Amino acid sequence: MTLADRLRAALAEPAAEPPLAGDLPEIRANADLPAAVMIAITDRPEPGVILTVRREHLRTHAGQIAFPGGRVDPGEDVIQAALREANEELLLDPASVEVVGPIEPYRTVTGYVVTPVLGVVQPDLPLEPHEPEVADWFEAPLGFLLDPANQQLRSALFQGIERHYYEINWNDRRIWGATAAMIINLSRRLQWS
Repeated sequence: MTLADRLRAALAEPAAEPPLAGDLPEIRANADLPAAVMIAITDRPEPGVILTVRREHLRTHAGQIAFPGGRVDPGEDVIQAALREANEELLLDPASVEVVGPIEPYRTVTGYVVTPVLGVVQPDLPLEPHEPEVADWFEAPLGFLLDPANQQLRSALFQGIERHYYEINWNDRRIWGATAAMIINLSRRLQWS
């Protein structure tokens, strides 16, 4: 069974727990802005996940770790958008991605409804960060990210109210917020071992 087949089979099973719906489920933005991210999983004995580090000067989410992704353009579906964004941000050739499929959308506090799209890629592709928005990229082990023991629930004050979020720390890389939440949702869907 290929990695893509194994992922498809796992997604066909019911989730272990309901998915996290969004950053602040009680706050609804005025608009539901469709967006998509690519969860590119490397096809190796111990699969990894490709993540980007956003540039420090960006207006939103500066310096944060994220999946390659962005808005869904008119006429695109979420798969097309995720493939386009991964190509724009990392020069990940869409033809080199075996699309597995989308998982449940996640609503961000900024009003985006983000659909993660799973795809399998060969390891060690010659990826290049898009200079204006991506400072770096790295690959983290899928098993580590999906292990509930590594998914820490944290809290902070936001607009005077204590809010809760997830954080995953791997090799001095802090993955948190919406990216960590989408990893939690993937973990609940895949029940990976």
